[in-house]
Amino acid sequence: MKIKRLRLAGFGPFKNEQIVDFERFDSDGIFLITGKTGAGKSSILDAICFALYDQVPRFTDTEQRLRSDYCEPDDPTFVELDFSLRGRDYRLLRSPKYERAKKNGTGTTSAAPTAVLQLRQGGEWRGIAAKPREVGLELSTILPLKADQFLQVILLAQNRFQYFLLAKTEERRAVLRTLFGTTRFEQLESALITRRKSLDESLAAVQRDVAEHATAAMHQLRLSVLPVEPDLGWFRGALDGLNREVDLAAHDAEAAAATLAEATVQHRAATETQRRQARRALAESTLATLDTRSGEVDDQRDTLRHAARAARVWPHIRASRAATLAWQAALADESLARAAWLSFDVSLRAHGVGAHGGGAIGASANGVSASGAGANGASASDAAAPAGSESALGPIMDALVRRLGALAEVLEEEKRLPALDHEITTLFDLLAGHTDDLKRAQQRLDDLPQQIDFVGVQLAAATVTAAGETDAEEAVHRADAGLAAAEDVVFVLAGLIGANEHLLGRSRDNAAAAIDYEVLVARRIAGQASELAGYLVDGAACAVCGSIEHPAPAAAQEGLVTAADLSTARDQLQEWQQQLADAQETAAALTNRLAQAQALAGQRSVDEFRADRAAAATRLATARTAAGLVEGLRQNQADLRHGLTLAQAAVLAARVSRDSASDTHSVRSGLRDLLAARVGAQRGECDSVTDQVLALQQQLACARALDGAQDLSRQRAAATDAATRQRDGQLEEEGFDDEQTAVAARRDEREIARLETVVRSYDDERAAARAAAAHPELVDLAWEPVDIEPSLRAFDSASSARDAAVSAHGSLTERAGQLTQLVRQVATRFAASADLLNVHSQVRQLADVMQGDEPNTKRMRLETYVLAAQLEEIVVAANLRLRTMTSGRYALEHDDSRVKGGARSGLGLMIRDGFTGRARATHSLSGGETFLASLALALGLAEVVSGQAGGITLDTLFVDEGFGSLDSETLETAMGTLDTLRAGGRTIGLISHVDSMKEQIPATLRISVTDQGHSRIEADSAGA
Repeated sequence: MKIKRLRLAGFGPFKNEQIVDFERFDSDGIFLITGKTGAGKSSILDAICFALYDQVPRFTDTEQRLRSDYCEPDDPTFVELDFSLRGRDYRLLRSPKYERAKKNGTGTTSAAPTAVLQLRQGGEWRGIAAKPREVGLELSTILPLKADQFLQVILLAQNRFQYFLLAKTEERRAVLRTLFGTTRFEQLESALITRRKSLDESLAAVQRDVAEHATAAMHQLRLSVLPVEPDLGWFRGALDGLNREVDLAAHDAEAAAATLAEATVQHRAATETQRRQARRALAESTLATLDTRSGEVDDQRDTLRHAARAARVWPHIRASRAATLAWQAALADESLARAAWLSFDVSLRAHGVGAHGGGAIGASANGVSASGAGANGASASDAAAPAGSESALGPIMDALVRRLGALAEVLEEEKRLPALDHEITTLFDLLAGHTDDLKRAQQRLDDLPQQIDFVGVQLAAATVTAAGETDAEEAVHRADAGLAAAEDVVFVLAGLIGANEHLLGRSRDNAAAAIDYEVLVARRIAGQASELAGYLVDGAACAVCGSIEHPAPAAAQEGLVTAADLSTARDQLQEWQQQLADAQETAAALTNRLAQAQALAGQRSVDEFRADRAAAATRLATARTAAGLVEGLRQNQADLRHGLTLAQAAVLAARVSRDSASDTHSVRSGLRDLLAARVGAQRGECDSVTDQVLALQQQLACARALDGAQDLSRQRAAATDAATRQRDGQLEEEGFDDEQTAVAARRDEREIARLETVVRSYDDERAAARAAAAHPELVDLAWEPVDIEPSLRAFDSASSARDAAVSAHGSLTERAGQLTQLVRQVATRFAASADLLNVHSQVRQLADVMQGDEPNTKRMRLETYVLAAQLEEIVVAANLRLRTMTSGRYALEHDDSRVKGGARSGLGLMIRDGFTGRARATHSLSGGETFLASLALALGLAEVVSGQAGGITLDTLFVDEGFGSLDSETLETAMGTLDTLRAGGRTIGLISHVDSMKEQIPATLRISVTDQGHSRIEADSAGA
């Protein structure tokens, strides 16, 4: 990864826009970020980390600290970072949440955090993500390093420089895994474990399958006890035994089938003879029975012939009867119509409607009835001829039609009278309603002024009461504040007493611990000579004076104080001092809090404040109630005033409506009187014109009905004469003397069909019986009956024996076939299980080793093993510089020894001291030594990672401070080592305020403070 360019504004100490082009230092290889303390050197690294991870390593409350304090509300705050990774260029623009000026109006508003990620394609930047969350997700894919890992290997910020050196195994594994891209080895471990689990399941499935096949074989063999661990030989032996039983059953089935075939032939011959004898006996019996029925069948033949003749006459008889009935019905209708006409005409004469010559129509053919038609040689048409009917009815009907036409107009006027009566009544009710509305509207208009005055009085009183709400609220707030302060005085005073007692105890404990520590220090100093004497060895140089002779070593003392004892006592003293400081801080805080509470409460008690609060709350409730009524009273007053205006308009509208209804009522009443007079003049003696019209319409209908009935009776009389003549001619043709004889010979269709079936069946049965008796099979047949019982018993016995043999053979064959399938499947399972066991053993051992289980004695997983090899290379590269910077004293060592507690190992680091020849923990180094070791490790890590394929190249490194902890000689050595990196192909940025470094590193990035207090960035390259 290479950091190329940084642009920022309104960030940290930088108010205005600043641009840093890191690529201008590529030829230098190393550059120095310098400036006064607090100028903003570390803020450059903060900006890089904020752009990539939306966080700053030095701060946790980023929202309050990132925006520059020098910014005006209109000034922007953003960080833009250009970087390259794996041959691609990316640009990242991010801004935090901050307060900015409103676009419209005065004041400020919160600007939401933003983020934009772009990729360079050709000469243009293409957007990838445009929201903070989406940008974070995309960056986690592009740059898999987490923020903590980035701070361990690329941006070595203050107080984080030594993290990778002092990291735990798991933390170091996470960093190395990301840098070297070794997740594929972890995936290989997971795949191998999955493969092992799959083989475990497959092996168990084979074992279960064999057991299931053994159980199925036991059922086929009809065994009650399952064999213990059956092998393939047991399955094959069982199959051979069952096949032998199948062969024996097949032989038995063939013998039984031959016996059955012989019995079947004999039984069939006896059965056939018996069947032919029965056929002959049946034919002879049937002929004898049919001969006894011959006379009865002949009578039935004669009945069918007479019925055929009657059937040809019957349609004419039926037509003659129907014509006679129709003529009789027409005569009856004519008599009824004549009676109705005569009675209606007499009734009209009695009421004076008018005489229309109805008496001229007399009874037609008086004394002649339908039943007497045709008697004494007279025909029906002669008996139905009335005299003068047409000449009488025609003028009457014409006169009635003319009268009805004259009454049509008067009838319409009479029909309008009920509607006019209803309309007049409605108008009268409407007039009364308008009169009442006018009275109510006038009353409402008279009452409203008094109501308006009453509401105005109530509104004034409520307004005055509501005006005191603000004062009441302030009184409640003052009482609440005073009450809280008074209660806090009581509570804090009690806590302060306890805090003072606790402070006194901690002070005593701290004094005692200080005395104990001073005693131990004195004893330690007094016993140092004895302790040094304990390290003296004959012939070895003294560590103090260098002499190899030790003439008078100090005598050993009991109870010597060791450095560990002093360290423990020092830790105990610091703990007591911390507790004393905490107690002092607590007491001081409570004292300040008590003073503030007493200042707010004054000299008043809790009860006094509670009384004031209750009184103020009562006043506030009253004022709020009045305030709630004010708006309603104002609205009520406005509604009443609006109602007064509406009432005035309502009085005018009611008066207009009443006058209009009165005028319309007068007009409609005059029209009704005029129509009633005209109708009364035309109705005559009837109650109404409608009654007169109905009477005339009924008279006209009766005349028309009588005229139609006379025409119909004449037509039906002629039809009756024609039907009678046709009937008599057909009777004579078929040879019947009269109609009664023909009717007696007639049969219905069901009876005819039955007789025809009986005769036909008799003829068919007789012909069939004669043919059966003459069949060639029955001519030479013996007369002695045949007994089939012996052959039947022999057949049944042979059939049962054959069925039992076939069933037994089929069952054995099916069982043998199923057992054959089972043996074939078991053989396949046994063959597969042998290979499966071998593969399972190999995969399990390999998975255990790769997982760090037995026989892996170091408990090192595959990925850790790969990373351990990479760490060894990093240590080698780091030691090349560490030995130089420490004059050969220190060297890093890779530690793959097992960790206590059975935890995973393989990525430990130790430091070997050349003076003692021993390796020790990296935590034991001093501050300067830790800085040199961390710097060497970071450079070695960058060198090894850059030479690997598939990982993340570290083309840019930043080191923030740490050089001030080195002495001048060591600093000179470290700078010489760093100077060798100029040709290494990467760029390293150092942040330091050490003056000697400014002389040795010509390429600088200076941070200066302007007169206004904010900072600016100036770059100076060695080649410039």
